[in-house]
Amino acid sequence: MLTGSDGFVPEPFFLTESLRKESRFHDPLDDSLFSRASSVQNFRSWKGSGGSSSESSSGAATPQSSTATLLVRSSRPIAQPPSYIEGSNHLTWKIGHDCYEAHLPSLITPKVKIQDEKAKRIRYAILEWHPLLDSSSMGYNDWIRIATEIELNYSVFDAFVVLHGTDTMGYTSSALSFLLEDLGKTVIVTGAQIPLSQLRNDAVDNLLGALTIAGQFIIPEVSLYFNHTLFRGNRVIKASSYDLDAFSSPNFPPLVDVGIDINVNWNDVLRPKSQKRFRAHQSRTPVMCADVVPIRIFPGITAATVRAFLAPHIRGAVLETFGAGNAPGSPEFLDAIKEACDRGVVIVTISQCSKGSVSDSYEAGRTLLNAGVVAGGDMTAPCALTKLAYLLSKKELSVSRVRTLIRTPLRGELTGPNVAVTSAGLPIVDSVSDLLAQVLRISSSASRFTPPVLSPSTSPSIALSGIPDTPPPITITGPQTLDPGPDFVDGIRHSVHEVAAPWSLTASDAASTQSALFPFLMHLAAARDDVDGLAFCIDSDNQLFRTLGNPGRSTDMSGNNRTRSGTATSATTTVPGGIVNCVDASTKMSPLHVAAMNGAERAVNILLRNGALVHQRDILDHTPLYYAARQGHRSIVQKLAKAGALLSGSDDSLGYADHAVRRAEKAHDAQALEIWEMAGATMKKLM
Repeated sequence: MLTGSDGFVPEPFFLTESLRKESRFHDPLDDSLFSRASSVQNFRSWKGSGGSSSESSSGAATPQSSTATLLVRSSRPIAQPPSYIEGSNHLTWKIGHDCYEAHLPSLITPKVKIQDEKAKRIRYAILEWHPLLDSSSMGYNDWIRIATEIELNYSVFDAFVVLHGTDTMGYTSSALSFLLEDLGKTVIVTGAQIPLSQLRNDAVDNLLGALTIAGQFIIPEVSLYFNHTLFRGNRVIKASSYDLDAFSSPNFPPLVDVGIDINVNWNDVLRPKSQKRFRAHQSRTPVMCADVVPIRIFPGITAATVRAFLAPHIRGAVLETFGAGNAPGSPEFLDAIKEACDRGVVIVTISQCSKGSVSDSYEAGRTLLNAGVVAGGDMTAPCALTKLAYLLSKKELSVSRVRTLIRTPLRGELTGPNVAVTSAGLPIVDSVSDLLAQVLRISSSASRFTPPVLSPSTSPSIALSGIPDTPPPITITGPQTLDPGPDFVDGIRHSVHEVAAPWSLTASDAASTQSALFPFLMHLAAARDDVDGLAFCIDSDNQLFRTLGNPGRSTDMSGNNRTRSGTATSATTTVPGGIVNCVDASTKMSPLHVAAMNGAERAVNILLRNGALVHQRDILDHTPLYYAARQGHRSIVQKLAKAGALLSGSDDSLGYADHAVRRAEKAHDAQALEIWEMAGATMKKLM
C-alpha cells in the first residue's frame, strides 16, 4: 500500500516491483550480501569485487532474472507488471472455462538455512489480483476465489502464501481452512500492520518468515503467520489494531515459534488421514451459505431483536453468549430461540470471552441447549461463522447432520473432550526392551512378501541399504541367562528374558532411546511390509501424542512438556509430522518412500491411514509416487494417486518422469506407460 490523499490505498504491482529490488527477497545470481556473508572469505571476496547485487544500480532486472518465469493459473485474466509486458510477449491466455494461464516472472531468495538442515533457496511467483481489494471488502466469493486459485496451482507449487489485510485476515484464514478439503500442503496467510512502503514496517519480517516456513516445512493446514509466530488459521482473532503483535490464539498454542531458531510444535500440527485427493469447495451453488448471522447477546436484549436477526430466510446463527455460554433466561427470549431452532435454523453458541469454552455448568446455559442450540466449544467468532456457512452450503447434509458436525473438530478448530492421561502414555523404561524385541524380530526374519517382477523398461529394484537379506548370527547377552543352552531362532541366539532384561535407565534416557530407535524400526518395518512392526511404532507414538497433546500440559523452563501431574516428558520424543513421517538422516526418505519403493502395499495402506505425507521429498527431491512408478508397483501408484500424491520436485522439474516415459515408449512397454499415466507423468507431458 502507498499513502494517498485518503490514507493508505492499494497500488498495483508495488509489491512485485519492490520485492524484485530487495536482495533478501530476490537474489537470482546468488551474489547478494546475504548469500556472501556465510563466511569471512566469501564476504571479503564479495566486497573486493565491488559488492555486486541482484539488480543493477538503475533498478532494471538482470537478463537472467527477467527470463526466469513460472507458469501460473488463475480463474480470472492474470495481471502482469507493465515492465515485464513491455519487454516480452508473455500475455494471459485462456485454456478452459474460468481458467487462465500466464508466465509470471519468478523471484528467488538467498539460501536459507534452518538449524542443521541443508540451506535452500525458495523460488516463488506473485499472482496479483486486479483490482486489488482492501480486506474490509472481502466476502464469501473472494474466499472461494482464493481457494480456487490454490486448487488451480496445487500440482505446480509446493506451498502457498496469501498476502492479506489484517482487518479480516482471521475470517479468511478460518474460511480457507474449511474450503480447502483434504489439504496436504502448507498454506500461510500473512500481512502487516505497517505497509512495506514505510521505512519502519513489519511487512518484511512477516513476509520473509512466511516464505521461509512455507519453503522449508510441510505443515498441511491453513495457518496465519504474524510477529514471529505461526498460528492455526481457524484459531486466531485480531487482538489489537495498534500493536505489531496483532493476532492471538487464546485457546490453542502456536504451531511455530520463530526466534533464533525456528521451532515447529509438531505435536500440534494436523496429520492428514483422509486418503483423498485435494480439492477446493467451489463447485457447488451456492458455494457458501450467506444466510448466516452473528448475534451478540447484551444485557436487556429483547425477543423482538432476536426475532429480527432470525428472519425467515436465515439458516444459521452464531450466538455470542456471556461467560461459559449463558444467556438471558426470560421465557420470551428462549421462545424466540426455540422457534428458530424448530424451523431448522442451526444456532451455535460460543463465548464472548476471548479465552475459554461454553459449557452446561450453569442453568442459564443449559436452557439454551435444551432449546436446540448447539454448543460451539472454544471456537472463535470468525471460525464459527465461516464453519457454519461452509456446512450449510453442502446440500447433501441434513440439518441434524450439520448440528452434529458443527460441534465436531473438522480442521482442529475446536478442542475435543479431554482424554485421561495415564502413566501408560509416558515413555517408560520397559517399553525400550519391547522396542528392541521388535527390531530383532523384523531384522531376523526374511521378507514376508515378494516384490512384483518388473517390466523390461523399468529400473532395477533398489534395496534399502543396511538391511541384508540373510542377517548374520547375532548373540544377545543379558545380565541373566535363564536358558541352559543356546537357543537359535532365525540365525539369532537369544531368549525372550534376555532381550527384555531390565535396563538401568531413567525415563529421560528411555525417551531418548525410543526417539533414536523408533525411526529405524519404522523404516525397517516399511521395507519388510511388516504390519505388526508398524502398528507397534504408530500405537506407541499415538499414545505419546495424546499425552503431549493433553490440554492440561504446560512447558517448563527446560523446554520439556509437563502434564497436570507435573511429570516431565522429553521433547526429544517428538518426530516432525509424527513417527509415520520420520526421515532417514542420510537419504531424507520417509517410511512412505521406503514402502513405495519396495512394493510394500500393506505398509503403504497403514502409513496413509495414519497421516503419512504424500508430498514429502527425499534428498534427491523425489516423491514416494515417483519411486512406486519407477519400480512398477501399479497398486501402490493407484493408492498414492487416490490420496492426492503428485509428481513434483525433480520428478517433474528435472525430467526424471518424462525420461521414464520416453524410455517406456522406446521399449513399447504398455504396462510401464499405463503406470506412469496413473502417476500423472503422461498427462503432464501432454498438457
